[in-house]
Amino acid sequence: QVQLVESGGGSVQAGGSLRLSCVAFGYTLEHACMGWFRQAPGKERERAATIDDYGNTTYADSVKGRFTISQLNAKNTLYLRMNSLKPEDTGIYYCAASFDRRLPCSVIDNYPYWGQGTQVTVSS
Repeated sequence: QVQLVESGGGSVQAGGSLRLSCVAFGYTLEHACMGWFRQAPGKERERAATIDDYGNTTYADSVKGRFTISQLNAKNTLYLRMNSLKPEDTGIYYCAASFDRRLPCSVIDNYPYWGQGTQVTVSS
């Protein structure tokens, strides 16, 4: 059974940094699309960043240059390094996985497996 467990969220001031982690159980990351998605209060869930099994990454325009997605296959862990955080980055951040490599990694609807989410709050 696939299980994803996120950690690393918290409260920071604008300009600060956080690193989110997502540990995968039940499968190996190296054969999957992995992504970080976020949902702000009252808004739809959206893509923040994704990475495929070739290491190709995609980023939402709003986080480019500030967020970095990476994974460590030996630890079956996905990371999201977030720098220069802004109040508009506030939300619940979810880790997700997809094994169907025929589908684009960048599309949120292609992800069937989700973690429980971790809260990120950025104050001005």
